Amino acid sequence: MIIAPLPLNAPIGIYIHIPFCAHICPYCDFTTYAGKSHLIDRYVELLGRELALKAEGVHGRGVATIYLGGGTPSLLDPAHVAAITTACRSNYDVEPDAEITMECNPNGLTADRLFGYRNGGVNRLSIGAQTLDRRGLRTLGRHHESADITTALGNARAAGFDNVSLDLIFGWPNQALDTWQRDLEGVMAMANPPNHLSLYSLIVEPGTPYADASARGILPMPDDDATADMYELAITTLAVAGWSHYEVANWSREAEGHSRHNANYWQHGDFLGIGAGAHGTIGSRRAMNHLLPETYCQAIEAGLDPASNIERIDARTSRSETMLLGLRLLEYGVQREAFRKRHGLTLNDAFGNTIDEMISLGLMERHELGLRLTHRGLLLANEVIARFL
Repeated sequence: MIIAPLPLNAPIGIYIHIPFCAHICPYCDFTTYAGKSHLIDRYVELLGRELALKAEGVHGRGVATIYLGGGTPSLLDPAHVAAITTACRSNYDVEPDAEITMECNPNGLTADRLFGYRNGGVNRLSIGAQTLDRRGLRTLGRHHESADITTALGNARAAGFDNVSLDLIFGWPNQALDTWQRDLEGVMAMANPPNHLSLYSLIVEPGTPYADASARGILPMPDDDATADMYELAITTLAVAGWSHYEVANWSREAEGHSRHNANYWQHGDFLGIGAGAHGTIGSRRAMNHLLPETYCQAIEAGLDPASNIERIDARTSRSETMLLGLRLLEYGVQREAFRKRHGLTLNDAFGNTIDEMISLGLMERHELGLRLTHRGLLLANEVIARFL
């Protein structure tokens, strides 16, 4: 059972940002940089220093998950990855069965490289497939082919990874419903299928090449109804195949196959953010690091806190964030007793009028442990959740 919210003394997660990419995809607005691979050795060494610097602030709390995100963490050599996981274990009480995830691009994931990552401590992979459609891959600016995805999955199994996730994007320019159906059916038919799927509706983010093309009227995006049809098709197709839809955008093939690191976010758990552009929240303190890798490196080398922004989260904001995050969990949502223990108020005391309204509209429902979205509420999840802010 995924309990939301977590108690304040629960084990934490560590997110480690790897901001390097071979190229920047036109839809991407993450903290990523191309042409800076010469910084990798220096950057990895300084991640270790930041991990040591932040350890005192979470003294006595275990670490349940570690996540190397990006960017493209698979640009790192296995020795770099081993250095990062060793620094985590040297400075923190990392649980013996901790989930240690690494994001990867499909191309270049040779068996030898994956053996190296596995020996370096990684036990879960998140592979950025995005689509199996060749035209879609070119539209999204991806440099791999669908064959690279199937090869990467086979190599991952050969290297001993029994926990592999695929990311797919739907709603990209000119995508048709039958193209998306072929993606879903293609994943189901794989000889080495993933254990987990994250399916994301493409959002045109400000400042990206996609945003510029959209503003100029040359980016033909599916409309909201077409994107909703794609989402419902995924829900139906994966349900028939026996997959568990446990979070708005996430499915697991096994009953307990959810992403533990991401679940920590949805459970409103604490996590450290390590690396350029990373942000984290411990207790009421939320911090975001310098965005530029060079500025981040200079701060660590000078013995300074690399945070560029620090804010304090008040009690009201914390309660709202519990709802914002926890309602994304579909089976149990936000649990009333866990909410009371975390916040010192009942759900009704904190949000009674909003809850009643959402239930009357058929968007939420009470169950034996708390509150969750209905199917109709799931299709309007962003609008429902926003009412608690």
